[in-house]
Amino acid sequence: MIDSYESLDDAGVAASAARAGADVVRGMYGQRLTRIDKGAGDFATAADVEAERTILGVIRAARPDDAVLGEEGGRRGPADAARQWLVDPLCGTLNCAVGSMMVAVNVALRDGAAAVADPFGGEVFFTDGETAWVRHDGVDTRSVPTSATRLVDVNLDPPFPSAPGFRAVDLLAHPGFVERFRPRVVSTTLALVWVAAGRRAAYVTDGGDLSGSVHFAAGIALCRAAGCVVTGIDGAAIGPAGRGLVVAADAETHGLLMSMIRDMDQCRDRVGPAGPGATGGMIDGDGDGDGAAHRAESGEIRA
Repeated sequence: MIDSYESLDDAGVAASAARAGADVVRGMYGQRLTRIDKGAGDFATAADVEAERTILGVIRAARPDDAVLGEEGGRRGPADAARQWLVDPLCGTLNCAVGSMMVAVNVALRDGAAAVADPFGGEVFFTDGETAWVRHDGVDTRSVPTSATRLVDVNLDPPFPSAPGFRAVDLLAHPGFVERFRPRVVSTTLALVWVAAGRRAAYVTDGGDLSGSVHFAAGIALCRAAGCVVTGIDGAAIGPAGRGLVVAADAETHGLLMSMIRDMDQCRDRVGPAGPGATGGMIDGDGDGDGAAHRAESGEIRA
């Protein structure tokens, strides 16, 4: 098995690691799992930990000189490694803990190949950094984005670092959004790769720089490789100064969403910070139990 991993290219390693993690998640699903409290309402389960351990085993066998940044275990591997893998072993922890199958396993080589596995759909979305594919029952199909569904996933997970100027939940009430799109809250980053595969028209989330996030890096890589339009909520390229994500199947859809977001910003400027919607209850809206991790990535706290 180790020899077979060593013979894989980076895309193959990412796909194999994500699939191995997905097998663990599926095998532990439905069990009464120990919860590991992370504070601020965030937690991991034994499934998160075991899936990450399994993923690391694949990466170590295939690329022993690479470093790994895992959601549960932090940074591991050679301190001077030139390459780093980003691992979210179970995106949708809360979903899984309450018996929902809307979860994903994310594995990405920073600035390279990536894969997202659906433990219950039996699919692995993967990219070599140039093209994006979906593997199901051993058959690979090219990912082709389209806005035909008009479905837009909006991540409602706190924090809301751009409030009061922008809160994703307010987008759902924008007249233009109601007229042109239909909202979804899948509560896992599967929604992000579904844009690449043509099952969603777009995905919107607040946050800081998500390009190096263990939660989002794999999905971003897949969307870029598929030809989606990928920017922050300010329309700028994602990166160190980034603000969240707007990922759209095409330029028209992206333009429409950016127009609505600008409308919201202008409305807030007129109403002021004390106006309607300036504050609100914070819930872990994406359902993954990763609230603290998302806060760290948006700059609110440090992990």
